[in-house]
Amino acid sequence: MLDDRKSAILRAVVQQYIETAQPVGSSTVSARADVGVSSATVRNDMTQLESDGYLAQPHTSAGRVPTEKGYRFFVDNLTGPGPLSPPNVRMVREFFSTAHGELEQMLAETSHLLSEVTGTAAVVVGEPTEIATIRSVQLIDLSPRTVLAVMVLSNGVIVKRTVELGEDLDPAGLHAAQRLIGDGLADGSRQVLATWQPDPGAPGADLAGAAALALREASEGESQQVFVDGRSRIAGSFDARETIEAVLGLLEQQFVVVSLLKELVDGGLAVSIGSESGVATLSECSLVVAPYEAGGEQAGAIAVLGPTRMNYPETLAAVAVVSQRLSRLLSEG
Repeated sequence: MLDDRKSAILRAVVQQYIETAQPVGSSTVSARADVGVSSATVRNDMTQLESDGYLAQPHTSAGRVPTEKGYRFFVDNLTGPGPLSPPNVRMVREFFSTAHGELEQMLAETSHLLSEVTGTAAVVVGEPTEIATIRSVQLIDLSPRTVLAVMVLSNGVIVKRTVELGEDLDPAGLHAAQRLIGDGLADGSRQVLATWQPDPGAPGADLAGAAALALREASEGESQQVFVDGRSRIAGSFDARETIEAVLGLLEQQFVVVSLLKELVDGGLAVSIGSESGVATLSECSLVVAPYEAGGEQAGAIAVLGPTRMNYPETLAAVAVVSQRLSRLLSEG
């Protein structure tokens, strides 16, 4: 544990380095109102913080920069996500007040929003359809011989397919088929959909069976949904071309991204700094991750990927707010 003075000095170094990307000297830290001690005292404490692994000195005559341990101390001692800036508050509010359309479009647009708000790369992942449960199935008559079957999954995915009939459908037959397929599939899984068949002698069985078959065919091929935005922004965060190419290459590896986010998001809103991710490519990056829900069930994850010197309070705030607003939107339909 660090005493109050060293804690204040370490926070000052991290905040200054986040703002400037330049090594921080003792005179700069001592001039900050939240430190309030002489440059000599700051210099001595910075030497101790370096010895303890919280700071590093890139060059003999340069100031200090935070290490992973220093960033971790900074993040762990935040009182919570910081407030979003007024422009970002307006951007998020306007986005969710007008967001609509299919889930795939909404998640893609959410990744773009998160990248815009944070100024770096953003990832939105939807749970694979295979593990989602069926929230509801509706049959809607579009014409006397055309019925639209609509299946809503727990991850927010909506599967639709029209069913063409050989003869005119009466309201009683539609109601009976709706009851059959609703009772048979509600709260079931994709495995239930794959095998379910109505009782052949039940009223509405023909339509219910045809609708189930149509939904099976429409949902085939549905898989993990991954949307990445802000690749050009992450490219501008690093000096070394090799680092840029490695990070951009990793963002194209869907399985790696999904596995990493799934592991991190189990604890709710979380931050992974540098080597903590266990992925060598991300040794100079940090990830801020949060889950989002649909109907009270986890439906996926959103994340921001940036350099270790990212603005953690603002980024945490953005990820927390967007995950909450996305969850509300998906849950309320």
